[in-house]
Amino acid sequence: MKIAVIGGGSTYTPELVNGFLDRIDSLPVTELWLMDIDAKRLEIVGGFAQRMVAAKGDPFKVVLTTDQRAAVKGASYVTTQMRVGQMQARVGDEYLGRRHNLIGQETTGVGGMAKAMRTIPVLLKLAADMRELAPGAVLVNFTNPSGLVTEALQRYAPEVPSVGVCNVAVGVKMRFIKELEGSTGRKIALENVTLDTLGLNHLTWHRGFTVDGEDVWPQLLSSYITQLKSEPEPEWEPRMIESTGMIPNYYLQYFYHTDHKLESQQQWPPSRGEEVIEIEKGLLKEYADPNLKEPPADLMLRGGAYYSTVATQLLNAHYNDLGEVHVVNVRHQGAVPGWPADWVLEMPARVDRKGMHPLPAKPLPPASFGLLAHVKAYELLTVEAAVHGDREAAYQALLANPLGPKADQIQAVLDDLLETNKAYLPQFFK
Repeated sequence: MKIAVIGGGSTYTPELVNGFLDRIDSLPVTELWLMDIDAKRLEIVGGFAQRMVAAKGDPFKVVLTTDQRAAVKGASYVTTQMRVGQMQARVGDEYLGRRHNLIGQETTGVGGMAKAMRTIPVLLKLAADMRELAPGAVLVNFTNPSGLVTEALQRYAPEVPSVGVCNVAVGVKMRFIKELEGSTGRKIALENVTLDTLGLNHLTWHRGFTVDGEDVWPQLLSSYITQLKSEPEPEWEPRMIESTGMIPNYYLQYFYHTDHKLESQQQWPPSRGEEVIEIEKGLLKEYADPNLKEPPADLMLRGGAYYSTVATQLLNAHYNDLGEVHVVNVRHQGAVPGWPADWVLEMPARVDRKGMHPLPAKPLPPASFGLLAHVKAYELLTVEAAVHGDREAAYQALLANPLGPKADQIQAVLDDLLETNKAYLPQFFK
């Protein structure tokens, strides 16, 4: 089995390699191809990955390449963890927002839109290569904004099986497991829990949790509300949680507490992107140590906890036809009554050899659905803008975005966004 990792020079790669090493008995990888356009970075990260695998007896071969087509050819699975424009583009997205007193963040607001427009054409080119060189291979997208990018893949490369994945849901599961283990003393396995969550990537609401089929949500929700009430500055207003009976994805802070986030931006530098640049400098220095054979503890500072868990569990469930339930970004195909069936949502789906099958889900209440529909309209317009270089669609995407500029500022923000990212948006400058 050949697996290709596009963006193999990412500092996340060693964790992913560990995930494959841990599952080699059930997921028999023979070749892991790490592809990146940054040859120097690939040499450092890839060399470390090769030492990691060698230390475990070389159960599979790690191949390094800057040739995407060579990486994809004959692959069974292709995973993406790329950043078009690298980390400097992320910093550019952050300060684009700050310049206009808007949210500067890599997945929401104007920053997320810029990242999506840079990324979508590159992912569609990858899908075209897969269609030619690896027919039937599954594209597992971790590249942010994951849901928006997956929406583009499902609409413009439907013949390539694709799914979007994020680590937020598994992080929530692990948090609940830890709490339940602490209060009950019982040991709980990740594979024995299910999280009822629904929405868009980085715009979900958690509303149920079961352990071995037992509903423990009322207990978790009550405990969480009590905790919030005891804190001087809680992350959510307890009254909101009591009223909805749901816990919002923490990215909803950007929508529900926008002013607070804007105030935080005024403390930059450093922005989160600038922090990550410094963290990665340290990580790459450690990765280059010829004696290092295990991921360093500093990797947790990078964010993305449980990334390897999400990736390898999903591939394992698909390859071995397990029928496990995973939270993924996929077209819901009518699983949520009354919502357009072609929308990509983040939701539980049963994963087997035939694909990702969304489970029937109760629609969100109006107070949440209104925001979701607003953001989905922005996503669909952003896809059209990115694919066609359509400036009118881009203008309307900013108009539709709940975190976008006021109407009389849209053109100025759009002009800034396009000019800032001109090197990566040739479709807008024909």
